[in-house]
Amino acid sequence: MASLLLMLAAMTTEVAAQEQSVLHLTLEQAIELALADNPTVQIAEQDVQLKEMAKLETTMGLLPEASLAGSYQRTIEKQTMVMNNMQFKVGVNNMYTGGLTVSLPVFAPALYKSMTLTRTDVELALESARASRQDLVCQVTKAFYQQMLAQDSYAVLQKALAQSEENFRIVSAKYDEGRVSEYDKISAEVQMRNLQPSVISARNAVDLSKLQLKVLMGVTADVDIAVEGNLRDYEETLYAGMLSLDSVSLARNSSLAQMDLNSRLLRNTLSIQQQSFMPNVALQFNYMYTCMADNFDFGTYNWNPYANVSLSVSIPLFKYSNFSTVKKTRLQMNQLQLNRDYAERQLRMQMNTYLNNMTASAEQVSSNKEAIVQAQKGRDIAQTLYDVGRGTVLELNSAEVALTQSELTYSQSIFDWLSAKADLDKLVGTDYQVEED
Repeated sequence: MASLLLMLAAMTTEVAAQEQSVLHLTLEQAIELALADNPTVQIAEQDVQLKEMAKLETTMGLLPEASLAGSYQRTIEKQTMVMNNMQFKVGVNNMYTGGLTVSLPVFAPALYKSMTLTRTDVELALESARASRQDLVCQVTKAFYQQMLAQDSYAVLQKALAQSEENFRIVSAKYDEGRVSEYDKISAEVQMRNLQPSVISARNAVDLSKLQLKVLMGVTADVDIAVEGNLRDYEETLYAGMLSLDSVSLARNSSLAQMDLNSRLLRNTLSIQQQSFMPNVALQFNYMYTCMADNFDFGTYNWNPYANVSLSVSIPLFKYSNFSTVKKTRLQMNQLQLNRDYAERQLRMQMNTYLNNMTASAEQVSSNKEAIVQAQKGRDIAQTLYDVGRGTVLELNSAEVALTQSELTYSQSIFDWLSAKADLDKLVGTDYQVEED
């Protein structure tokens, strides 16, 4: 990844000095650049750090707490005592107290369960970050293949346009010599002009797909990119990567994993709520100074220290909200389990759909490849027949259209397989491994 970042930095510097610069990328380089500078992934990773801090805060609750305490009490009306039919006032006007208080939880079951809860919360944040990475990898992969498809389609249409222009030049020359009719010249010209809008649309598709890929990668608009290779390079991978329904599993699916972690969070939350019915024990140590005086002559005050250790036990007897809270949590657990079962059925249906699409696309690739061979042969025959005067320009145009359509369909079928494979990898939870240079 470091080498890719250096490469991008060097390319950006070169852009500042040159008017145009092209960054050639493989699929692996595009994914690693996107993972290195994508805001969604960075936010997910920072969320993990926040959960780690929350876990640390909960653990710190087991440590003793120390605080300085102070108070001032002013007597407005002194108490009256009666003894032997005599009344007299008791107390002082001013009372000061200050010192150190240290407390330590001895038995706090809710705190112990909270530690388990925060650990699960960290695992959920990690799984969410993993899901963000998988989603980004899937998007970049499909955008990369989309760029390849746009480039291959543009190249096919450019070749078809060049051929139609050559045909029009030949037919026009023959028409000037009086060897062909005006109809042949018009047909050749119509064929040429009909291809021009398709070529323009294909060029726009190349620009749009390139822009989408640059946005996902976090590359600025002043850096031009070019993907290496074409869809034909993946034909062998296509046949080698065929899968069956029994060979894939949802064991690592991120959505189901997050639901399982949420279910564990609810179980831990229920345990914490149930611990509210249990007693809590705390140990406290106080070292205080006290002073009582009837005036504000601070220099004459006599401060007297005292210390004590106390063990407090709190036993909850009845709190109705505890019962309703426990019941609500159990309902949430049942609801989450129902949602998970439904989500798993939906995911299995999607998995089956992706596998069927891959199988159908592989069959189409094999058929379309043979169709290209036959269409090329038919086009050559039509060209030969037309050159010797035994064929018509309509037959030649039809043969060229069939060849162009076969090549476009061939590229589209490979793209469909690769796109379904990318969706399937995300569905089954395949993690992308960054290769270290």
